[in-house]
Amino acid sequence: MKPIIEGYYVESTEGLFFAVKGLVHPPEAVVAYLRYATDPGGERQREGIHYRRLYSFEEQEMLLEEKYPFYLFFDPVFGERLQGVPRERIKRVYDPCLKLAELRRNGGRDELEEKAIEFANLLIERAEIPEENIGISGSILVGLHTPRSDIDLTVYGSESCWAVHKALREMLDEPEGEVRKLNERESRALYALRSQDTPMSFRDFVRLEGRKVIQGKFRGYEYFIRFVRMPSEAGEEYGKRKYTSLGEAEVEATVSDASGAIFTPCSYRIEHTQLVGAQQAEPLLKEVVSFRGRFCEQARKGERIIARGKLEEVVTEKGTVHHRLLLGGRGDSIVVV
Repeated sequence: MKPIIEGYYVESTEGLFFAVKGLVHPPEAVVAYLRYATDPGGERQREGIHYRRLYSFEEQEMLLEEKYPFYLFFDPVFGERLQGVPRERIKRVYDPCLKLAELRRNGGRDELEEKAIEFANLLIERAEIPEENIGISGSILVGLHTPRSDIDLTVYGSESCWAVHKALREMLDEPEGEVRKLNERESRALYALRSQDTPMSFRDFVRLEGRKVIQGKFRGYEYFIRFVRMPSEAGEEYGKRKYTSLGEAEVEATVSDASGAIFTPCSYRIEHTQLVGAQQAEPLLKEVVSFRGRFCEQARKGERIIARGKLEEVVTEKGTVHHRLLLGGRGDSIVVV
């Protein structure tokens, strides 16, 4: 049985759609965040039922607390309250790779699906990766997209991820290529959306986003690509590490290893770390991590960063201890200085 990991969606017994997060899940549930809920006034429609997209974490939590509290639970390993679907309440699992295979076999039902197929085919050809290592996620995966939706692709396996990343970078450098970066107007629209909970100046936003390959436009449609390692490659297993929150923190550090920056979840090894506003260094703080795609490719090796997030103590099964900074909440950020 294939693992249910980042990029997958699960549908609950009530018809709610959750986006699966990360590579590690407790035995009895899948960590996943609410994306679409039934709503008579919702603009999205599937099989005659109307849905609305829940964009903010606060909006998701409010609806779940009010109507579906059993999708909120405290996890003793991650040390916090999470959204997730108990395995016995999963009605259906949506696999991005199977969805792409189906679309390539049967053809798209509309222009967005056709463009998604074309983009995936182009990446398979240019990167020379196995076609089963790439899939379609997001609204297309669950049949709730609109003509304004993005193309969300997910690439699985480190080798395929790096091959697609390299091919994308080359295509973005082609003067009249089919793939391009966002222009200023498009960047401002994205900034208006992101800056609501990720504070950053527009100048920094454009500077950092302009270096990335994970977001851009393909033949007139915006795309976002997630690069996902398999759990075996990441060395992750539920319970091998235990996390305890130490509160909010802002740190300044130098990136010593950015080889995990393209992946979701992303990670940055850091050194020469100091808490902002404090005199002393923070020798136990070894990494900055995030489960949100917006923080991927944010910094490179050797760069000095300022990051704001939740400071966590990490204890391994062997008893070793270090700290990490987890980015993902409202107000969290990472900026190259």
